[in-house]
Amino acid sequence: MAQSVILRSRPAALSPRTILLWSLAAAAAIEALTLVLRFGFSLQSTQDTTWLAAFTGGLRIHHGYLGMLCLMGATLTWDRLRRMSPWVVVLGLGLLVSDLVHHFLVLWPITGSPQFDLIYPGFW
Repeated sequence: MAQSVILRSRPAALSPRTILLWSLAAAAAIEALTLVLRFGFSLQSTQDTTWLAAFTGGLRIHHGYLGMLCLMGATLTWDRLRRMSPWVVVLGLGLLVSDLVHHFLVLWPITGSPQFDLIYPGFW
């Protein structure tokens, strides 16, 4: 009986500080990829992903939304997946922070617009 209590009270695989640092590193790597695609290859999501509009009902899917799904999933599975959930938090925070940085700290100053469209232009 005492052994099962000890096993259930084990700390997560990563400390909160480590999760934060890895999340910032993930955000930087994701943002670097996003910048290469946006400015290196001149890709724009409103133009180059319009084929997705038929599957999303015209709603734009930002990678920050995927990050929020990861965070919710990690929260729901934290007790059952103690080793994996912190890494899902890292990915979720990385995606969310990268999306916010990309739209509000990169695109807005450079292009004059945050280009944070919630729907594809002209879909509805």
